[in-house]
Amino acid sequence: MSRIGNKPITLPQGVTVTVNGQTVEVKGPKGTLSMDAHASMGIKIEDNNITVERQSDTKTDKALHGTARALIANMITGVKEGYKKQLQMVGVGYRAQVQGSKLVVNAGYSQPVEIAIPQGLSVEVVKNTQITVDGIDKQLVGEFSANVRAIRKPEPYLGKGIRYTDEHVRRKEGKTAK
Repeated sequence: MSRIGNKPITLPQGVTVTVNGQTVEVKGPKGTLSMDAHASMGIKIEDNNITVERQSDTKTDKALHGTARALIANMITGVKEGYKKQLQMVGVGYRAQVQGSKLVVNAGYSQPVEIAIPQGLSVEVVKNTQITVDGIDKQLVGEFSANVRAIRKPEPYLGKGIRYTDEHVRRKEGKTAK
């Protein structure tokens, strides 16, 4: 029994949800998101509450039940409040800047690394070393942030690299002389 899948989702003020077959569309003050639910999931809207029901008790349906509910809840939160990830660059000469629709990162390589910013995201660079990624799609914000972090992951000896601002990097002790 999925505990998460059985929880109803309450609709906040200013957010409308429409279900057309298996397509769920969420509109809010920040924008519009839509997704196609799995064929074995039934989505019902009753009295400002959304419930997700599964058709059978097979293993895959049980797994998809909580996932479908969580995805719909994330879409509602995204169009109402939005999602934000903040990254911090630590290292001598490490800096980033936004040039048009690209994020250009200097992270100790011989050439700067350029990443195209996807539609629906806004990227802002503060103080050359702090990157803020904003958007309404939780998956897109997380994926882009992970791709930026993957340019130069934080290393444990000196702590240099690109990390999330709330991330704790475990430091290791270097070599010691006998």
